[in-house]
Amino acid sequence: MPLGPGSSELTPTMLAPPRIPARVTTVRRQFDARAARFAESSALIREIAHRLLERLQYMRVAPGIVVDVGCGLGESRAPIRTRYPSADWLGVDVSERMLRAGQAQGVVQRYRNWMRRSKTLRVAGDAGALPIASDTVDLLYSNLMLHWHPVPHTVFPEWKRVLKIDGLLLFSCFGPDTLKELRAAARSLPGARPMPFVDMHDFGDMMVAAGLATPVMDSELITLTYASPLQMLREVRALGGNPRDDRSPALPSSRQVRDLLAALDAQRGDDGRIRLTFEVAYGHAWKPTPKAGGAVAITVESLRAQLSKRKSSA
Repeated sequence: MPLGPGSSELTPTMLAPPRIPARVTTVRRQFDARAARFAESSALIREIAHRLLERLQYMRVAPGIVVDVGCGLGESRAPIRTRYPSADWLGVDVSERMLRAGQAQGVVQRYRNWMRRSKTLRVAGDAGALPIASDTVDLLYSNLMLHWHPVPHTVFPEWKRVLKIDGLLLFSCFGPDTLKELRAAARSLPGARPMPFVDMHDFGDMMVAAGLATPVMDSELITLTYASPLQMLREVRALGGNPRDDRSPALPSSRQVRDLLAALDAQRGDDGRIRLTFEVAYGHAWKPTPKAGGAVAITVESLRAQLSKRKSSA
């Protein structure tokens, strides 16, 4: 059975079977392929996670259950549990290989967790179809996952569903200026379909449409520099692919690769390094108390009496 309302701790039997819709198959396949080497290029992910978690110091929340959606290798688990040592942590990711890779890296940590009251679990699942019952989660945290989802507008209603009343949603994602230098260099490639990134204001509208309360969005730019175009492309590829279903199925030709490398090399700054921009959007919102009213229950006998009275007075 799924994790139920009022649960104070996590166990595998309290979770529903994983639900991975066909619409996220492309994303799962691409992250499965990158799982073994993902940690080598996750420095940016860890830095953004640190900045995201810093925001919790300004929010009044003492979670008993934290769900980390798009947890990947589970690198946010340790800082979350350091901040909330008595909280249970549940990591959800669409890629089972990412979950297994993170599990393998945490053997020592798992032993330490066994000595503690609180628990950590990992489960495969889609952000838009979480294997968790409604009104269960105190804090739903998601670092750099949302931009990978093919239908993000379906995610916020699901996140609201699993949150408890007054539960907190906290997330980060990439915005439209992300990889702008690489996009400019790739314009000459025929059939190039770069990955689209949603504007943070649109995410704000999605939160409002989902019924989340007091949504807040803001963003910042982070610029990384690389010694060579190949170094840049290796790191970008390790961070994730392009989930577009309409992208070109063919590999670029040798000439196209040379043209791309030359275009990137021409972007070197005065210091001789190549820059790459990441626009990082941060968002948070709360699950509000349902408004009273709007539904009225009456008996069948009362309804029949009212109809008879109207007929007799007509």
